[in-house]
Amino acid sequence: MNWYVDVLKKYVVFSGRARRQEYWMFTLINTIIAIVLIAVGAAIHFSALAAIYDLAVLLPSLGVAVRRLHDTGRSGWTILVGIIPLVGWIFVLVWLASDGKPEENQYGVNPKYAAAV
Repeated sequence: MNWYVDVLKKYVVFSGRARRQEYWMFTLINTIIAIVLIAVGAAIHFSALAAIYDLAVLLPSLGVAVRRLHDTGRSGWTILVGIIPLVGWIFVLVWLASDGKPEENQYGVNPKYAAAV
């Protein structure tokens, strides 16, 4: 749960780098919460519940995705490749899943090794 809370604390931080584990743990917890809210919304006949949650975590989700792309040495703007029909989201998914650059880059030091020091 710390991964989820840490991303929320960096609500609109688009600078720096994010490890794979930070991004994917946030995505996993976010998906679980959304599924639970969909079920609860269906049970209480309020289908907008999950949409309200999705809107609330939109900026943190974008922020952690941009920081994840920074970790791979790409600009945050490359997330826009995902709007290319059919294949764009596949490229973005591969970039988000790939390992970060081990050396320091223009976006900062590698968070994987910075935490160990």
